[in-house]
Amino acid sequence: MSESMSALDALAAEELHGLTDGGVLDRIAELVAVQNRVAAELTRTVRRADTTQAAERDGLKSMRSWLIGHTRLAPADASRILRSGRALEHFPALSARFAEGLVTAAQVNVVAEKVGESEVARAAEQGIDLAAFDQVWAQVAAESPHQSLVAAVQAFEDALDPDGPEPDPTEGRRLTIATHADGSVTGRFDLDAVGGEKVQAAIESIVQADRPRGDERTRAQQNADALVQLCDNQLASGDLPILRTVKPHVVVGIDLDDLVDPATGARAASTGFGATISAARARWIACDASISRIVMGPDGTPLDLGRHHRVVTPGLRRAVDQRDKSCVFAGCGAPSWWCDVHHLVHWLHGGETNLENSALLCERHHTKVHHGFRVERDPGGRWRTWRPDGTEILIGPLMA
Repeated sequence: MSESMSALDALAAEELHGLTDGGVLDRIAELVAVQNRVAAELTRTVRRADTTQAAERDGLKSMRSWLIGHTRLAPADASRILRSGRALEHFPALSARFAEGLVTAAQVNVVAEKVGESEVARAAEQGIDLAAFDQVWAQVAAESPHQSLVAAVQAFEDALDPDGPEPDPTEGRRLTIATHADGSVTGRFDLDAVGGEKVQAAIESIVQADRPRGDERTRAQQNADALVQLCDNQLASGDLPILRTVKPHVVVGIDLDDLVDPATGARAASTGFGATISAARARWIACDASISRIVMGPDGTPLDLGRHHRVVTPGLRRAVDQRDKSCVFAGCGAPSWWCDVHHLVHWLHGGETNLENSALLCERHHTKVHHGFRVERDPGGRWRTWRPDGTEILIGPLMA
């Protein structure tokens, strides 16, 4: 082991700045192979310790608890190593490729997650030759993309239960949503293959249709934005089920003083699901919304319900759609059904709700114009956009 550590010390001491691009890539490939070989040896050694119950020497019940406590591995990583060691005893060809550095620990885990002791026993009962699968998996893992091995292992599962009933997809679907103290939301979902395909197709359609120049967000950020847009489109369509005589919609409550105050007003408004947002965000939502006035008594009891007022009427919305066609922010062009109607001069400050004072803006750019950017329609009917510092955003060659 001391020789291995010395070799790693020597690698760490090497100067990388003098390497060519090809040299750097070759070095990476070699390091991945070394990493695979080390992972294989770790797996083999942990399996030996597992079978001999070596953890008892340090007073621990299992090698999993020993790995977590003594080497500070995450519980999931400790479980993966143990699971892989047990599975590889049944697959010598895959084990050999792992030891040679041609297969990754993640690939071995693909097999180990699906083929445990019970699956091996069922295969023996049905006369399924594990050696044949072993040879195929070893070759696929060493020569093909990661996902190809996933498909190859699925073939084994199908062979174990070729005539089994199709599971009810709705039973395996899960969606959990958690709202945090600051109003932000996190979630997790698990879907069957067909349900997942539908969700991915819908989100991908929005991601690929909205790829503005200079967008440097991660794919995860783009996916999240697309999910919000997907819900926004559906809410706007009015086709969702009616809840207690009311169509589902975003609800925001805010005091009038906070609404008209131009300050940001942190935590001044609340949403229907209990999130707390700023007054600035509430004003942004109010640009294209329905407004209801409720006069509250000192004890919090509603004293007067004012007339419901639609700020942007359906007729005005159609007129703005017809004129602008898409988001008017320079360089965007997001379709009209992704856009809000923005008041150039907010109705809170005397701006009229009419065609001349309206502009189509997508969610991203509607936010921008409420935080320093500005759009304006010149006498010739051309939309122009200015940055917070007063400089204009120009698309294409500079014009005199």
